Amino acid sequence: MGKIRVKTIGDEQAEEQEKKELKQKKEGKLSEAKSRSAVKAVRVAGMKGGERVISVGPTEEELAAIDISKVEEIPGVSEEEPKKEKKAKFKTEKRKQLRSNRYLTSKTLVDPKKNYLISEALELLLKMQNGKFDETVELHINTLTQGVSGQITLPHGTGKQTKVIVATDAVISEIEKGKIDFDILVAEPSMMPKLAKVARILGPKGLMPNPKSGTISDKPEEIAKKYEGGLLAFKTEGKAPLIHLVVGKVSFGDKKLEENLKALIAAVKRENIQKAVLKSTMSPGIKIQV
Repeated sequence: MGKIRVKTIGDEQAEEQEKKELKQKKEGKLSEAKSRSAVKAVRVAGMKGGERVISVGPTEEELAAIDISKVEEIPGVSEEEPKKEKKAKFKTEKRKQLRSNRYLTSKTLVDPKKNYLISEALELLLKMQNGKFDETVELHINTLTQGVSGQITLPHGTGKQTKVIVATDAVISEIEKGKIDFDILVAEPSMMPKLAKVARILGPKGLMPNPKSGTISDKPEEIAKKYEGGLLAFKTEGKAPLIHLVVGKVSFGDKKLEENLKALIAAVKRENIQKAVLKSTMSPGIKIQV
């Protein structure tokens, strides 16, 4: 036989009373759980079984009671101005503050939409100088393609004394210690395996001997003399079609600078040039016709 439920006649009131007590206990437990809803056990991805993080916060009733209209706006924060825009704006303003009054005044003399003749650009460049020191004149070229390279000896040099040394075991030992006191390093082919261990130091500085730049030779002493005599090697950057060249010093005057400048443009070749900008150490750039 199945289970038999025996009901005693006359106990209906006692049964009803028992149901009410059970219901009250359940309601009490629910209210107690709600009162603890401000502290919750939250499972976080990556945690082991049974591990929980306690999250403390206002209850739903407390959140509902907050009057949003009375919440004050945080100073300097606006919904209309996203964080990225604010960051970019801050950087631009900071960059403007770093520019000197002299630079800003010089910039007003340059028409950014005009490509100046070389003679006009040099005349304008020399007007911007204040004579505090002999600034270096630079030419920055955007080429149509990467891989443009070559060598040139400028008619009037760069105005800078170039220190060239030949790679030896002693030189490599000094490089390993972080001592680099040269502008150009030339080497024999047999020295290249030894130089490989300092390539991570020389490479980022553009000082690693390279056959394309002519700094690897069976007669490195002869190459060193050529560089010391004003030989200038150039090539586009590794990741961009850009060439940065030294034209000379402001003290050269417009005639010598113009001769150096034309020689550089001829060496790079006009058909390789997309845009060229002339400037000195402290001046704004001047676009020139090539």
